[in-house]
Amino acid sequence: MLRILDIDPEPLERVRYLNARPGGGTETRLLAIERATVAGLPEGLDALAVVSDLQGIANGELLGVAVASALEPLTSSRTGVLIASDLYSVPAANKRGGHGDVSPAWRAFAARFLWVAGVSGNHDDVSMVSGHNVHLLDGDVVELDGLRVGGVGLVCGNPQKPGRRAEADQLAAIELVAGEEPDVLVLHEGPAGEADQPGHPRIALDVPLIVCGHCHWPRPLFTHAKGQVLNADSRALVLMRGD
Repeated sequence: MLRILDIDPEPLERVRYLNARPGGGTETRLLAIERATVAGLPEGLDALAVVSDLQGIANGELLGVAVASALEPLTSSRTGVLIASDLYSVPAANKRGGHGDVSPAWRAFAARFLWVAGVSGNHDDVSMVSGHNVHLLDGDVVELDGLRVGGVGLVCGNPQKPGRRAEADQLAAIELVAGEEPDVLVLHEGPAGEADQPGHPRIALDVPLIVCGHCHWPRPLFTHAKGQVLNADSRALVLMRGD
């Protein structure tokens, strides 16, 4: 069973980027690339890189492009990438939200790593996301180098708005994929953890590891009786073999 053993409090690297301030305007931030050790990785993989909610601009491009470049020297050629989505930012990084093409970020990860698997979020246009080693999941389970990865995109909400699905349909899709027993389930909107770890209260926890984003957690990991939830909102984590 895939299980995170610990997360190093000292980042491996930091990436400087422009971020939209609440209420408008732009600020400079640092995104931490964190290292975690994990048990249960299949033999075909040395590590997993996990990202979500990289909603910023670095060097004139989507933050995800810069993060992919920064991750490459920190990992091996046998590294897969899990994307819990929302990689879009308006080009000037001066307005929160928005909805647009995130294929440049997906291509940047796919060009550098063994494979990329993930989902769409409520700010991402994924219509141009493709590639021989790219797996955009929504109700699917794929096996990649011995790791069973399931995914359900979007969030609960009004289906007339971008990136949303009716709550009953979304919960049913998640339950269906969880029933196929993936090793890891990638969502954008994930379950709730402890009091300071918000999420959707009706998303089930019947998977060894759920990777998600959407709501920021001060502590990215929640461990419960049936497994763990890793919230990568505004983070990049490298899960390295620790067993």
